Amino acid sequence: MSLEEAFYLVDAIDGDYAQLLLLDGPNGALADAEPCPVARFLLPPEADEGTRLVRHYFEYSLLP
Repeated sequence: MSLEEAFYLVDAIDGDYAQLLLLDGPNGALADAEPCPVARFLLPPEADEGTRLVRHYFEYSLLP
């Protein structure tokens, strides 16, 4: 398991979970079309559909 930065796009929000899509980079294209479910409480409160996120050491932050 890698602890390097990973970039995601919030594809959908479904109750207590968000469906994230892996990106190639901060402004990159989709790297994987298979959504990854993540518990909403792990994401910043401002995260909404269409938001780009970065995960570093299991902490999610909004991309500027």
